Amino acid sequence: MSKVLIIGAGGVGNVVAHKCAMVPEVFSEIHLASRTLVKCEQIAQDVKEATGVEIQTSQVDADIVPELVSLIRKVQPELVINVALPYQDLTIMDACLETKVHYLDTANYEPKDEAKFEYKWQWAYQDRFKEAGLTALLGCGFDPGVTGVFTAYANKHHFDEIHYLDIVDCNAGDHGKAFATNFNPEINIREITQKGKYWENGQWVEIDPMSIHKPIEYPEIGPRESYLLYHEELESLVKNIPSIKRARFWMTFGQEYIKHLEVLQNVGMTSIEPITYQGVEIVPLQFLKAVLPEPSSLGEGYEGQTSIGCQIKGMKDGQEKTYYIYNNCNHAESYKEVKAQAVSYTTGVPAMVGAMMLLTGQWKGEGVFNVEEFNPDPFLEQLAKHGLPWHEKVNTALPHEY
Repeated sequence: MSKVLIIGAGGVGNVVAHKCAMVPEVFSEIHLASRTLVKCEQIAQDVKEATGVEIQTSQVDADIVPELVSLIRKVQPELVINVALPYQDLTIMDACLETKVHYLDTANYEPKDEAKFEYKWQWAYQDRFKEAGLTALLGCGFDPGVTGVFTAYANKHHFDEIHYLDIVDCNAGDHGKAFATNFNPEINIREITQKGKYWENGQWVEIDPMSIHKPIEYPEIGPRESYLLYHEELESLVKNIPSIKRARFWMTFGQEYIKHLEVLQNVGMTSIEPITYQGVEIVPLQFLKAVLPEPSSLGEGYEGQTSIGCQIKGMKDGQEKTYYIYNNCNHAESYKEVKAQAVSYTTGVPAMVGAMMLLTGQWKGEGVFNVEEFNPDPFLEQLAKHGLPWHEKVNTALPHEY
């Protein structure tokens, strides 16, 4: 029985709040905070109607450490679940250190003024969290998150050495909008317009954005054009599983999405460089975010499903082996359960499960950790119980060159 503080009331925060409320034997009290109090209050109302559980709410500016410290001291949680913006990871980690509270997030820190997806800023907190006797669990959504646990599970149960890792992420859903992003537009667009990168033979190989792509077959969906991107879990996985010779991340995009994105890039709307407009300094990408549909509004009427997994090749007992572990998640079913589309659902459920692992002592340690450093078995058992069942294919052909 533990009290948690959830910071962030977007689509993922909504899912985390609902799923925590469904496990009262672990989450005895839930407090939800955000810059926008009305969002917290709406989620609290929805959770009460769905589960009967009362959630407390607060307003907080997660950019300001003293505000966070004051809130954490008032709530006195055992764990802070950070599903706010990645820009705010470090201020929330600082507040957790000051108040001696455990920390969990779903995406790595990045500075506002540069699209850099690296763990170095958060890994630098290792000694401080260790000395404080606290756990900081990084990247516990789906990707990053479940993809790391999937890889750890494969490494534990299926391979003596993993050599090749391809993380494949498909959203085959239709939200009916001409152009919208399934999570924070600013983060999403920064992620896919930066240069691509993958790990091969002990070094990073950089490529132009979206320049490498191919069709990949996804279970129950079929072939979808998939683009090689850089994604943060690659950095931690090649560090923690050093036998990996090559690690890549692939994501699907429809032609309409790419067409809109190209136009927005060409007219400068995806830039993160400030400009002056009528005497006011604005960032074009932040303005674009303001006019695009809110991701949490996409759930109703969303059709289709997501498919995310790890396609792995390596050695077992002196023989080559392939292994594919994945989850498919239905948008409409996610909305029916927690009023969220599947992209929010697949991020929020693992955050709740990771919190459960920490609060029940099944995952424990002092310092800063990525998910693949812990035992994958109890996590995957609970993941399947709480809405994200996973599937395996052993020694089937994989769509990659080796």
